[in-house]
Amino acid sequence: MTTTEKPDYKVIGTRPIRPDGVEKVTGKALYGADIHLPDLVQGAVLRSPHAHARILSIDTSAAEAMPGVLAVVTHSDLPVVADKVLDMGEGASTASDMSKNVLAADKALYRGHAVAGVAATNVHDALTAIEAIKVEYEVLPPVLNVQDAMRDDAPLLDASRHTKTPTGEESDNASNVAAHNRFEGGDVEAAYAEADVVVEREFDTKMVHQGYIEPHNGTANWNSDGTLTVWTSTQGAFAVRGALAELLQLPVSRIRVIPMEIGGGFGGKIGVYLEPVAALLSRKCGRPVQLTMDRTDVFQATGPTSGGHMKGKIAVKDGKITAAEVSLAFEAGAFPGSPVMAGAMCMLSPYEVENFKVDAYDVVVNKPKVAAYRAPGAPNASFCVEQLIDELARETGVDPLQFRLDNSAHEGTRMITGVAHPRIGQEETVQAAQASDHYNSPIEGPNRGRGVAGGFWFNAGMQSSVVASVNPDGTVNLIEGSTDIGGTRASLAMQLAETLGIEYDSVRPTVVDTDSVGHNDVTGGSRTAYASGQAVYEAGLDIQQQMVARAAQLWECEAEDIEYVDGALRHTSDSEKTMTFAELAGKQMETGGPLQGRGSVVARSPGAAFGVHVVDVEVDPDTGKVDILRYTIAQDVGTAVHPAYVEGQMQGGVVQGIGWALNEEYYYGEDGRMENASFLDYRMPTSLDLPMIDTIIVEVPNPGHPYGVRGVGEVPIVPPLAAIANAVHDATGHRFTELPISPRRVVEELHNLQ
Repeated sequence: MTTTEKPDYKVIGTRPIRPDGVEKVTGKALYGADIHLPDLVQGAVLRSPHAHARILSIDTSAAEAMPGVLAVVTHSDLPVVADKVLDMGEGASTASDMSKNVLAADKALYRGHAVAGVAATNVHDALTAIEAIKVEYEVLPPVLNVQDAMRDDAPLLDASRHTKTPTGEESDNASNVAAHNRFEGGDVEAAYAEADVVVEREFDTKMVHQGYIEPHNGTANWNSDGTLTVWTSTQGAFAVRGALAELLQLPVSRIRVIPMEIGGGFGGKIGVYLEPVAALLSRKCGRPVQLTMDRTDVFQATGPTSGGHMKGKIAVKDGKITAAEVSLAFEAGAFPGSPVMAGAMCMLSPYEVENFKVDAYDVVVNKPKVAAYRAPGAPNASFCVEQLIDELARETGVDPLQFRLDNSAHEGTRMITGVAHPRIGQEETVQAAQASDHYNSPIEGPNRGRGVAGGFWFNAGMQSSVVASVNPDGTVNLIEGSTDIGGTRASLAMQLAETLGIEYDSVRPTVVDTDSVGHNDVTGGSRTAYASGQAVYEAGLDIQQQMVARAAQLWECEAEDIEYVDGALRHTSDSEKTMTFAELAGKQMETGGPLQGRGSVVARSPGAAFGVHVVDVEVDPDTGKVDILRYTIAQDVGTAVHPAYVEGQMQGGVVQGIGWALNEEYYYGEDGRMENASFLDYRMPTSLDLPMIDTIIVEVPNPGHPYGVRGVGEVPIVPPLAAIANAVHDATGHRFTELPISPRRVVEELHNLQ
């Protein structure tokens, strides 16, 4: 549905085929591990068998003496780096922490922590060699959740780490709490005293995996001239280049990162794991080195999303939310940098809340350093807030969607950060869900229930660059540096075609390496279609202006006398003088030479996105199994550039949210060993677990983009956790406050009620 008058676009809003589709379905697309170079050798990584241990010594001599072994590296081969903050796009870390995560220094901080790397003539020799490396450990007790880690007597991961407090100072005592931030406004205590209803609960979520299929990989060639070339599957080639420059102490100009096709990421392919190790090994052995993780390595040694513990308290008077107090403690993994701040800023943003107090704790634990996962931090935090809102609606006797509408944020509403919302579609999205066939149909039968929840993501802007080259036949090559992880080749080509007034098929998009285009920030945060789309629009305007100037040259008139409309140029006062885009493209040599348009932006108005989900479930009280019967998602997408891709993003986020809500978790033993480090044991949803997912596209154009585009990919994963929990409560009468709502948990909690 469209909630505002939509311009009559010619390309935007259509559903063309994706430009990379044929290569991918025929197996011709090259992914990270598909790169084969002359003299390429294989590598392997030795990983800690302990979740927390002091490294007393590493003896690599036996491995180095083995046949076929060409190089061995440990943390001592990495340069000493400062505590400079590196922000790779979704979550910041210091260079020092990143270096210690790539290869453990004095401590192994999680099971699977990389300790050493080996390069050999073949994989078999490399794997044999890592077994010959002798590491002496002093095993220490691990801390595996935020409650234990925050205790005064908890074992410390880093005895030199102190809590950064809300005042900017550091705590006196060392702590596993890396940071404590607070947002505060109004008077929550006074609001509680005057409230009609106050609800308060605690909630827990577990670490979960992003679910990408392609394992991490990295191939590096340290060239004889001192330059470094890296091939990798990444969401941000420029982010990888920047991290490598800092970790290896190289000038950025001496590093070239070539992004390969990417077999899924969802935030999990932003950080670096293997690339620095491959580079060190290549420098030592003088040959290109390739490293690829197996599935167990991916689970044990790369970043999942945070688990956490949350406490929430919300008050209502006369049907309006008057106060909210929420404490979030998120697992950062072995090094600081959980998405707790993002969660804190997102969870209340769909609503008007004048009195609030929000505490956010970033807590280190003996698990892998966390990575981003679609709307990082927001699903966990909304699992808390949206259940409390559901409970408030029940306590006050108001329909749950109407309660949300009555309390919805709108243009001018200030978030807890103090920033006012621009034009947003929160109210329109709730209304779309209210009007849906799903919400207006009865939910009948025993053990069945319906739940709703809302979600928010602020979306990202950041930096993007593109170059568009006009060919003599009127086609255009679009050169971009943003990894295509959600159909952005097509969406950017469509925006350029719209700007130039030409056919979509006339634009050929190509994702290139870091030497071939200006800086592009990571593909993440739902920024690419928006921010790179702005750069594409600028490049299109650049081409238009140059074409007008060239037509003026040919027609011997002023540029002001020429109009560029729908891919054609015409003289405003001489109707005989017209020329198509393709005709002028064929006259480049006689009008000044090759014609290129350039766009470089720092996009600052990404436009927040909102979603509302409705779900019906059936709970088997004997087996504990929860079946999803029906699911509808309504979301404000700004302008749907390619509606099929938009629907796919919406449905994909729901699928991942269903898995997170019902089955998925990193299951750790008391010794810090992950017990389900395979897709056989880590239960992701299959088609048998899913209903048809209905989508309602709400279009409230983003005023900060020429075509009204808002990011789409983050919000769909935010509401499912709470929506499903609310539906299960509706079916059973019991409030589930811990994820996943697995058959075991359902049976146990319902049995305990009896």
